Amino acid sequence: MATRVNNYPKLHNAAWPGVVGKGSEGADPFIDLDTMLDLTAAAEVNGAKFDGFDLFLFDPHISIDATEDDLKKLADKAASRNLNIGSVVAPVWPPTGGGAALDPGEGRTNFLKQVEKGCRIAMKLREMGIRPYGVVRIDTACSPTDWLKDPIRSQRTIVETLHDACDIAEDHGEELAAEGEICWGGMHSWVIMIDLLERVGRPETLGFQADMAHTLLYLMGYNAPEHALVPEGFDWNDKAAFDAAYTKLTDELRPWTIDFHVAQNDGTVHGSGTHDKTGRHCLATDPNGKLDIVDRAGYWMREDGTPHRRFRHICWDGCMFPNSVMNDPKTWNDILATMLKVREAHGWHE
Repeated sequence: MATRVNNYPKLHNAAWPGVVGKGSEGADPFIDLDTMLDLTAAAEVNGAKFDGFDLFLFDPHISIDATEDDLKKLADKAASRNLNIGSVVAPVWPPTGGGAALDPGEGRTNFLKQVEKGCRIAMKLREMGIRPYGVVRIDTACSPTDWLKDPIRSQRTIVETLHDACDIAEDHGEELAAEGEICWGGMHSWVIMIDLLERVGRPETLGFQADMAHTLLYLMGYNAPEHALVPEGFDWNDKAAFDAAYTKLTDELRPWTIDFHVAQNDGTVHGSGTHDKTGRHCLATDPNGKLDIVDRAGYWMREDGTPHRRFRHICWDGCMFPNSVMNDPKTWNDILATMLKVREAHGWHE
């Protein structure tokens, strides 16, 4: 009898590492969308391929003001490479036309404008049949420093902004995923992130986007040392202590998680170009990585020992990899091989 191979969740690569942390003075140049898709489509491990890609809705990849014709061309780019589109990232930050979610005035107006445009594009791609699953990803578009100037008011204002964002998402038949990352005020700690999700209280519309590299920094208490789950100078070889901390983190955040990034981290922060420092994304084979990727992915993908199936695809995020690494086909074959192991360990068959 042949061994059954899991076919869910679908495996995606992220296109935005060709844009994020690129293009500014002293940084690597942008990598265009066609190149990112070609690298994704070319990866192959024992006949298995990536199923799709996740997308940042911003130039030079795809304009947040894309027309119907622009979106049809994008859908054709994906279909011609046998790739689906999954989650999309709305450009909610001030430099990209958005605004800070903790600003009740113009910032909120601009933030919501970008959410609405992002949801419109996501809906259109879904209607075209090229986007069978996925969410619209957002953050708060403000720094922890700004949030800390008045934490109570900041959190209250962000909650109000995200309530409005949920209304917009529901009007378009979309879900929003809040990006858990230490560089976003109001989302910079696992405790504060859960507080925000609970205060908004719209779990059918607003969930959590977990990235294994970013959430490791939650564990360590970067930008919120009072919420660290491991002590400073933690011995990574202490598996029992690591298990206890990681179990606490994932048990709290997993029920909210609707979008998931497989990734590696070496326990340090990193920034590139104009992107603030956050969890360093490492190669899947990095010997300094602190995560047994396949094992730790199960903490997010299983509940009571069983795959919970809350997301139909998972994505690899190689954000801020140098261009020399990203243009190497071996990078993507190694990543695909790791993701296949994750799916076979914690996925399911339909």
